[in-house]
Amino acid sequence: MIFESGSEPVIEVGLLLAEKIEVCLHGNYSNKEKTFTNNIEITISDKGLVVDGNFYFEPDGLNLKPENDATFTVKDVVFGIGFHWERLEDLTFKGELGFKIEDRKIRLINRVTLEDYLKSVISSEMSATASNALLKAHAVMSRSWLIAQLIQKHKPDTHIADASNEIIRWYDREDHSGFDVCADDHCQRYQGITRITNEKALKAIEETRGLVLKFKDEICDARFSKCCGGITERFDTCWEEENPPYLQPVFDGTGTDTRNYYDEAGAKAFILKDMDAFCNTSDTKILDQVLNDYDRETPAFFRWKEEMTALEIKRLLKKKIGIEIGDILDLIPLDRGASGRIFRLKIVGSENEITIGKELEIRKALSESHLLSSAFVVDKITDETRGSTLFKLHGAGWGHGVGLCQIGAAVMGEKGYSFEEILNHYFKQTSLEKIY
Repeated sequence: MIFESGSEPVIEVGLLLAEKIEVCLHGNYSNKEKTFTNNIEITISDKGLVVDGNFYFEPDGLNLKPENDATFTVKDVVFGIGFHWERLEDLTFKGELGFKIEDRKIRLINRVTLEDYLKSVISSEMSATASNALLKAHAVMSRSWLIAQLIQKHKPDTHIADASNEIIRWYDREDHSGFDVCADDHCQRYQGITRITNEKALKAIEETRGLVLKFKDEICDARFSKCCGGITERFDTCWEEENPPYLQPVFDGTGTDTRNYYDEAGAKAFILKDMDAFCNTSDTKILDQVLNDYDRETPAFFRWKEEMTALEIKRLLKKKIGIEIGDILDLIPLDRGASGRIFRLKIVGSENEITIGKELEIRKALSESHLLSSAFVVDKITDETRGSTLFKLHGAGWGHGVGLCQIGAAVMGEKGYSFEEILNHYFKQTSLEKIY
């Protein structure tokens, strides 16, 4: 959708891509020709969309509008895609319903107003125990991020620079040419009205209606992650080669520590240190505000450890990014961001070597799902007798680390900081403005 200042946008959320989709309608949904009720099954044939076994097709797909307060439930929506908490769940949504043909599959799209979208996002991301300051900060941030995406849709999305010995990739809006945002963590977790049970979140959204973060005259592309690990990251560590002034490294605490950890010695000292930072907390009352039950399956995130053998890394590289370089001999960080996150990693093999990046590509390549972050240092342990090598990764943080740190912001809210102070902490040089 195209954003027009002064009016609340209606956005398109991609919910599901499948060969067959089952939807339960709670009330009537209709287009110009027909009204649908109860359960419908959508499949695809050579001629187009098939609804309940009857051929039905429109040039732009099938678009259904609700009558009165009708809602719909979608079976087996996937969320946490690619992560260890990935699962299926039946979810209920309000708003319009659309079906499009995409790559010989059916794309299910939900059209909903931005504020109704936020009610679901904030309720999905935050618990009912969250402070009012945290909820309002998250509402403003999420609203700003979404509108920035609508404005920037003309920009290039996925970037790939593959050479014979280097793979540098980063991912932003690459999957979203047919809609505005997806419903998963890749964008913002959106689970319809299934999760809207948080009256405090609804109040926070209403109190901040139309309020966005701005840098000069620009609506901020306000990013966030679960846990920065003590210092937030530069934008270009994760995405394209630009660095908005409001997405600069921030020490996540009350001190004035402005050190960055680009070099190997500094990164090691930082990552192996149990430092005093907002996001360094084990307080379950605070963590429950930000982490859902499936998020809590991750036991440690401010500082964490992973171990993998050279053989496991060899298998992962072939499976995840399709490369074979022989037996794995070493992992060598080449470039790091301000928080110690690696964005160029050399992997040395017995037959060849390869450099991979940026941070998400590294996380994907070294895990069945994703490493918690690319902020890690490597201990290599070689057993000469057995001829085997073990790599121990000591890491910091959860996610890309750019922008607001959700756990840090939750701690700030509990300490009595206002939502304005939380936003100002993570997004420097910004101001608040009501745009509708």
